[in-house]
Amino acid sequence: MSDDNPIKRWTAKRKAAVVMDIFKGKTTTAEVARQYDLTVSEVEGWIDEAQRSMENGFKARPKDIREQYESELRETKEALGEAHLQIYALKKFKRLLDEDENS
Repeated sequence: MSDDNPIKRWTAKRKAAVVMDIFKGKTTTAEVARQYDLTVSEVEGWIDEAQRSMENGFKARPKDIREQYESELRETKEALGEAHLQIYALKKFKRLLDEDENS
C-alpha cells in the first residue's frame, strides 16, 4: 500500500493486513494512522475488533458475528430493563415516604 494511491475504502481484508503488520511489529498504530490519514483511535478500534474476533475463533464452539451481537444486545436490553425497574421502584418508594411524612 503506497501513499501515491490513497485508500478510499477500508475493506476487512485491508484492515486485517494492517492489523497483522502491527501485531507482527512491522509498524505501529501511530505510524499507520499517520501514513493513511487515520486517527489513532480508528486503528485501535480495528485492533480491538480483531482481538475479539480472534478470541471467538479460539473457542470450542465459536459464535458467528450476528449471533454474538444479538447476544450482547439481549444482555444490554436485560440490564436496561432491570435498571428501569430499579428506578421505578425507588421513585415509588420515595413517593410513599413523602406521603407518610405529609400524613
